[in-house]
Order: sequence, then structure tokens, then C-alpha cells
Amino acid sequence: MKKNGHQYRLIFIAFFFVLLFAALLWRMIDLTVLDRKFLKFQGDARSLRLMDLPAHRGMIMDRDGAPLAVSTPVQSIWINPKDFHPTSKQRQQLLQRLGLSAKDLNQKLKFAKTREFIYLKRQLPPENAQKIADLKIHGLYLQQEFKRYYPDAENTAQLIGFTNIDDAGIEGLELAYQDWLMGVPGQQRVVKDRTGHVIDNLGIIKKPRAGNDLVLSIDRRIQYIAYHELTKTLEKYGARFGSVIVLDTQTGEILAAANAPSFNPNARNGYTRDSYRNKAFTDLFEPGSVMKAFSIASALESKQVTPNTIIDTRPGWMTVQGHTIRDLHNYGVLDVTGVLQHSSNVGTTKMILLSPPEQLISVLLRAGFAQRTESGYPGESEGAMVKAKDANPFVLATLSFGYGISVSAIQLAKAYMIFANRGVSRGVTLLHGNPMPLGDRVLDEGTSNQVLAMLEAVMGNEGTGRIARIAGYRVAGKTGTARIASGKQGYAENRHIGSFVGIAPVSNPRLIVVAVVHEPTKGGYYGAVIAAPLFANVMSSALRILDVPPDNMNSTT
Repeated sequence: MKKNGHQYRLIFIAFFFVLLFAALLWRMIDLTVLDRKFLKFQGDARSLRLMDLPAHRGMIMDRDGAPLAVSTPVQSIWINPKDFHPTSKQRQQLLQRLGLSAKDLNQKLKFAKTREFIYLKRQLPPENAQKIADLKIHGLYLQQEFKRYYPDAENTAQLIGFTNIDDAGIEGLELAYQDWLMGVPGQQRVVKDRTGHVIDNLGIIKKPRAGNDLVLSIDRRIQYIAYHELTKTLEKYGARFGSVIVLDTQTGEILAAANAPSFNPNARNGYTRDSYRNKAFTDLFEPGSVMKAFSIASALESKQVTPNTIIDTRPGWMTVQGHTIRDLHNYGVLDVTGVLQHSSNVGTTKMILLSPPEQLISVLLRAGFAQRTESGYPGESEGAMVKAKDANPFVLATLSFGYGISVSAIQLAKAYMIFANRGVSRGVTLLHGNPMPLGDRVLDEGTSNQVLAMLEAVMGNEGTGRIARIAGYRVAGKTGTARIASGKQGYAENRHIGSFVGIAPVSNPRLIVVAVVHEPTKGGYYGAVIAAPLFANVMSSALRILDVPPDNMNSTT
């Protein structure tokens, strides 16, 4: 009986182990054969990862290949809050090297305690990041990124713009050419342990593609001169801000587009959003007498006057529809050249009122006013101008000397190319190697040449632009002074804009420079006083830099 009980126990135990073995065998078959594909996927999902490989953003260069915006490798520091367990000593060293307070770190950890990823610091120099990596803190990781750097800083800030912390363009040309400059990130497959450490690299799935380089028409030497001469002018006259444009009349390429005050795009803390605006393209103003060149061109085109027509500007003022139009002085009897030389509002008004409003407004529209240029700059303003049906005699008169129309500095530069190109328009561009072709004819060639000669006469001893003369070169140009509108109160007595637009050398026009100074507060406000010297300094430097041969060796000033 005892023997049978013993046998039964042995049989039971043997049967139990057979069942256990069968279960284990079945489970092994299930894991390795039946569910192998599913389990492999689950295992890979917990260990295999796709990591992005950052792509290098394209460089922005000037026309000679000098860098204006480059991307440099940096490291960002991130942690997995669930695995972040530094010692008190490591924590203290980390705070010091990151420049964080204990409160800042605690707040980051508090708000991200359910997450597995949080940045502690973005875009650290590699040497600084390595010091943090050397702390060997569990749960802390480095991630390579790229940071934009601007070698010329303030000189080109508003033109180039800048990128955000993710290296995407958000202002200026960085924004305009974002799709061209941005790279395409790559991907690599890696194996990570449960803490997130990469323990094996299984290879690159997709290589990162670098962004395309962008070559601008800007000459950084001329840009530097334009910015620094403008800055000195603003300081000297206590002006609020200003802009300078330098344009190649033979290609339409913009060689410089400077604004001041500027900002440092490499350290943007403390600047207002207003500092970022490229005012040469975005800000509009009533230009004043620089528009008289187009008014006289319109009068000549109408055949109502010729260069020799005599205009009586006495006694230095006239009344139009109950409004008084004045000259600075009583210039007496002038020919058309004299009207432009002395910048006579009365003389210009008398010529323009000989023709219907459509005559002048048509010329201005064909010259490119009240419409954006071809520059492609983001946020460029199109300006505005009174419509012909609303231009009563007084409105037409004020339009003839630069009121009732709002323009940008780049529009002025483009429009003056008509006189440099014998009456034919040409577009403008910020890209090098893509010269703009001649466009439509705006003025008869004879008319254009006559106005150019009159603009050169403005630089004579009797003209308002004599301060803008350049030794060795024939220069044509026009001063402008305008009051600034002040809401319902009309035009302010003590707020002005001074400007100068000029062409050189006259014998074979190569460059146009536009200088605009807003709201000077000391030392004068007329364009002839504040903008003409600025023009002369920039133009003379640009002519030398480009090796443009002199065409007036007999002149000294």
C-alpha cells in the first residue's frame, strides 16, 4: 500500500514536470515562432530609435563671397526628468555652468515631471557644453544644433534679418529666402537603453542635405561706409533715424541698404521690434523737393514748356484755391533749369498747373511710385499717391513738390534710374549675378537728358546741392526737405525729413545714392545741410571702391 502511494506521487510529480516542460516548450515556440514578428517589433520599439541629424543652413554672402550670415555648430542641453538624479555637488556645478538659479531649475523640473524631455539650455558653444558633459550626470544629454552668426552685426542687421532658436528665418532676407536657405534634416537609426543612452548606431537612413547659399548684390565695403556715415550724421544732427541706398544703375543691383540706429543680431536682448525694421524698404515718407525732377520732366513731356521757358516766381509766393504756396526766397524770373536749381515751389507749381492732373500722375506711376519694387524684400511698402480724380489744383500743386505722395527710399532710388538710363526704367534686385534688364520707356530720351543736365546744374554754385559735389566727378542730384504730418494738427513746425538723391558720374551714370534723414533736432534740417554731405561721403567712397574712372578732372570740390 505504501509502495503504491509512493508510485502515485512519483507519477504525479513526473506528470507535473512533463506539463511544465510542455508549457515552457509551447511558450518558447510561441515567442520564437508564432509571435516572433510582433514581439520583435515591440522590442525594437523600446530600443530602436530614429534620431534627427541637423542640417546646415545655407550661408548668406556679399557679391564677393564675404560671409554675412553663417551657421556654427552648437550644443543644447536636455534632460529626462524621470532619470535626472544629480548629486548635490553635480547639481551645484551644473547650475554654475549653465548660469541658472536653483529656483529656475526647480520650476523646469516641476512643470515637466511627467515628460521625458526638457531643454535646460539651448545653443551653447561646444567647449561650454563639454564642461557640462564632463559632470557625467545621469539623465542629462547633449544635442547638436546650429546657431546663426552675423559677422557684420549692426552694419547689415535690418537687411539680413535673423533666425529663431530653431534656425528658421523670421526677419529680413533670412525670412524671404527661408525655403532656399534651410536644409533638410537627415535621420539615423540607433539603439538606446531604457535610460535613453545611445548604445549602438545602426547607420544613417537619410543623409542631411545642407541649405543653399545665397549671394547678395550687397558690397560689404560700401555697406560698411553707408552705415557708418549714416550713424555719424544722425549723431551730429540729433536725428531720430535714417536710411541710405546705393544702387548700380547699369544692373539694378542694390550695393548697400543701410539703416540707423541698428541692432546687434548676435545679441538681440534689449532691442524693440521697431529696431528690426528695414526702414529703407518698409517706411514711407513725403519726399519733398526730390520729386521736382519728375514734375519738370512731366512739364517738358507735356510740351507746355521747354528748358528755355521763362517762369516768373515773384514775389516768392502765390495763392492756389485759397492756399498760399511759398518759396524760401524771392527768386524772381527763372528759366526751367533755374526753377530746379533754386528748388522753387512757385515755379514748379506754375508749370504743373499748365496740364491736367493725369499728366503728372501718369509719369509718377510709370516711374514706379505707389507700387512695390522687384526686390522681393518681405514687408516692403508700396506707398500711396493721390488719384487723378481727387487732384484739385492745390493738391496737384503740392504733389509737384513732393507732398500728397508717400514713398520709400528704395522707390526713390529705382525711380531716379530713369534719368541715368535715358528715360527707360529698370528693376532693382538684392541678388548678385542676375542683372535686371531695361524695362519700359517712361520718358522721351531727350526729356531725360534735359532733366539730367538740370540736376547737374543743381550742384553748381547757385544750386541747392553744391555741398554734395565730389572732386573729380560730375554729379547730378536734388535736395529734398519736407515737414512731417502730425495727425489732425497738420504739418508739424519742428519735425522734418531731409533727403538727397544723386547720380554719378554724369557722363556715364554708374551709381545712385539716396540719403534720407528723419527728424534732425540740432544743426539744421534742410536736405542741403544734413543729407547732401552724407550723400557726398557715401558716393565718393563707393566710386573709389568700384574703381569708377573720374569724368571731371578739372574739379576740386
